[in-house]
Amino acid sequence: MYKALYRKYRPRSFSDVVGQEHITDTLKRQVSTDRISHAYLFVGSRGTGKTSCAKILARAINCLSPIDGDPCNTCASCQGIESGSILDVLELEAASNNRVENIRDLLDEAIYSPASVKKRVYIVDEVHMLSPAAFNALLQILEEPPKHLMFILATTELHKVPATILSRCQRFSFKRLSADLIASRLKYVAEQEGLTLTDEALEKLAALADGAMRDGLSLLDQCASDTNIDLARVLDTVGLSEQQELLRLADAIADRSAITSLEILDKLYDNGRDMAALLSELAVLMRDLLISKLSADSPLLSGGFGKTELLKLSDKISSERLFLNLEILRETSIGLLRGAAVKLSAEMCLIKLCDERLSDDVSALISRIERLEQQGPVAIDQKSSASTKTPEKQPPMEEIHEPDAALEISEELVPITETQEPEAAFETSEDLPSAAEAHESEDEIDPSEFVPEELDFEAAPLEDADPIAEVQTTAIEEDLAAESVQAAQEPESVDFWNNILNELKDDIAVHSLLSDSNEIDAKLQDSTLTVSAKNPFTVAQIESKLFSDALKEAAFKTLGRDIIIRTCAADDVIVESKRSKLEELANNFSIVNFE
Repeated sequence: MYKALYRKYRPRSFSDVVGQEHITDTLKRQVSTDRISHAYLFVGSRGTGKTSCAKILARAINCLSPIDGDPCNTCASCQGIESGSILDVLELEAASNNRVENIRDLLDEAIYSPASVKKRVYIVDEVHMLSPAAFNALLQILEEPPKHLMFILATTELHKVPATILSRCQRFSFKRLSADLIASRLKYVAEQEGLTLTDEALEKLAALADGAMRDGLSLLDQCASDTNIDLARVLDTVGLSEQQELLRLADAIADRSAITSLEILDKLYDNGRDMAALLSELAVLMRDLLISKLSADSPLLSGGFGKTELLKLSDKISSERLFLNLEILRETSIGLLRGAAVKLSAEMCLIKLCDERLSDDVSALISRIERLEQQGPVAIDQKSSASTKTPEKQPPMEEIHEPDAALEISEELVPITETQEPEAAFETSEDLPSAAEAHESEDEIDPSEFVPEELDFEAAPLEDADPIAEVQTTAIEEDLAAESVQAAQEPESVDFWNNILNELKDDIAVHSLLSDSNEIDAKLQDSTLTVSAKNPFTVAQIESKLFSDALKEAAFKTLGRDIIIRTCAADDVIVESKRSKLEELANNFSIVNFE
């Protein structure tokens, strides 16, 4: 009877397990030193050796003459366990025995000592399929197991196993196998079976195995109908002829051939290919191309494409374009979820992938710059050759610049220093006036000439004037002039007050008190706002902190600076003119006399 290759070449000892040395070495030491645990949990993806190691461990701990932790596979115990005649080693599939009744039946048998071997071993595959009640039943015996009992649990989904089970087991994580390890094992099996494998076919089978040795052996078994196995045979047998179309599509995108890409897409669409799945596979291919640019032997590759194919394509497309293509594919895939115009969306996506100028993304701009940089030297050479080309007819320099005309123009030019001599200029330092002469010239100036005519006052004799008072008077006059200018620039008091009232509309109490024009009069002078009211109660309200703060805030928003608020009754308001202020100041210093 024919036996499948993955069963025929299943590892029979820890040394035969490929790619899991971090687990097999530990288990061998435990067996050789008799430090066996009562429960093990093997975690990993499919086809990585979990069940094989569980069976090897079950034979190793019951082997009558183990060899450095490995079972001898020749004694009665090893032979009986391997053939299944010894019922003390039992393998269960939790997917079909997941009820609590199945676990209870198992526990009822577990209390009995083994009949023909040292330990009773239960191998529970896909243990995550057990129901919560079954896990609770299993937990009871895992917590306090008999000495003759051992459990080996295996799962591909660790997150579904309860933490109470995990804490009572020794966990071993099986990693995915690399394509090189799978290829070497497939080559060995092919030699044992008399098969001829080409390098391309071997690479494709190892990539399609996707890290699982069992999948690789199954694919090899499927292609073994002919002793000569090449790449075309693998593609036809496995049904991956459409994958070559996907590679042709990626090659057309790399060549920026939109019409070829659309023809390939139309052919795949007529063959019933799903557009969303096609774009998803194309995105995986673009991702692998991007990773292969970083490292050709990176374990991050998906494994669906061979290294030779990836290297061939990666040389034709830049990393900037790959980033842009992945972004376009991602956006299109999101749009395809709505299900509207699927083929049209896929065609538009391919056209964008072929011509990055149709996209306004930043990645598209970077890709276009990178493309221009590649074409840059050619364009520069063309421009430089065009610029260095001399005209056919170029007039000589003598015809353009006549020396006689230039000479006539130069003779007419006269230095500026000769024609522009100021009459008051001093040729030497001897001509400069002395300090005494300058002081005498200053004494001859009549101060009355600087008195404004509109003020109409006479200056006191110069010899009786006080120099300090004269300076102070000048400062006072400057301040009064600045105040007059500032007062002329101030807005009208009525407009300013209306603006303040508009700012106070939200504060009903303050606004209602201040908005009565018959009661309140406001005058703005410099930075002082004088508010007069007929009613003394109103004056008191304005002087309160609540009203004054609100009024200052509104005035600041209107004028743009802080002001001082003065309040008084209407009868006490005295408006002083600028002339009365000037007279008062002048009388204090006794400088000027008014008529």
